[in-house]
Order: sequence, then structure tokens, then C-alpha cells
Amino acid sequence: MHKSRIGSVLLALSLLCLGGCAINKATATVHSPTELAAAKRMYVVPVVEDTRGINQMIADRLNTMGFVASTGPAKPAGVDAVVTYVDRWMWDITMYMIDLTIVVRDAASDFPLATGNSMHTSLTRKSPTEMVEEVTNNIFKGTKK
Repeated sequence: MHKSRIGSVLLALSLLCLGGCAINKATATVHSPTELAAAKRMYVVPVVEDTRGINQMIADRLNTMGFVASTGPAKPAGVDAVVTYVDRWMWDITMYMIDLTIVVRDAASDFPLATGNSMHTSLTRKSPTEMVEEVTNNIFKGTKK
């Protein structure tokens, strides 16, 4: 009976651990809907440590969505919004993006217009492109371009 109790405890712990590996979330908060809807030209700020080109993925996605987006070493004149991002990566057999947060800010005031986040652990992982799509879709859901 003692061995079966230990087995039951080990099984319960294993199920808890597996359940924790399948976490995913996708959220967005629009702080200023009117200003976000008015933003047409955007600049994605590159992160110096980013060797995977996430800034370019974000700019490409925004262009696909009908915005005029650019990225590079200097912010061009005439942009309505500045886009920043934080990407976190994990190792589980291979490297994968576990978390992506994108913030769209007013270019003049630096006020955050919207914030979006996507988090997928190993069992629900998505490609970086899919995570960029998920976050941008949630941020701009309901806004007219």
C-alpha cells in the first residue's frame, strides 16, 4: 500500500508538471483607440541584441496590415507611432520564442497607445512570425486602417 501511495503522488506531480508546460496566452490593451486608429506611419525600433530580425518581422507584418512601417538605425521623420518590443527565448530541445511583448507609442509624446503580448510555452509554441501575427492582430483588432 505504501508503494501505491508513492506512485499516486508521483503521477499527480507529473501531471501538474505537464499541465504547466502547456501554458499560452495572448492579450492586448489599447490605451488610446482614437490615436491608435489614426497612426498610419510606424517605425519599429530595433533591439541591438536581436540577431533574429524580429524588428523586421514586425515591420513586414505592419506593412501587410496596411500601415507604412520601417525599421533601421534611425527613426525617419513623419512617423505617427514608434513600436518597441521585448522577445524572450527558451531552450527545450531547440530554442523557441516563449514570450513577445509589443508596445505602440505615440511618436511625439512617447505615450503608449497599445500593448500586446503573446506567450507560448514549449507544448504550444509558435514560430516568431506567428507570434508577431498574434500580437499585432490583437493590438489592431477593431481599428480601421
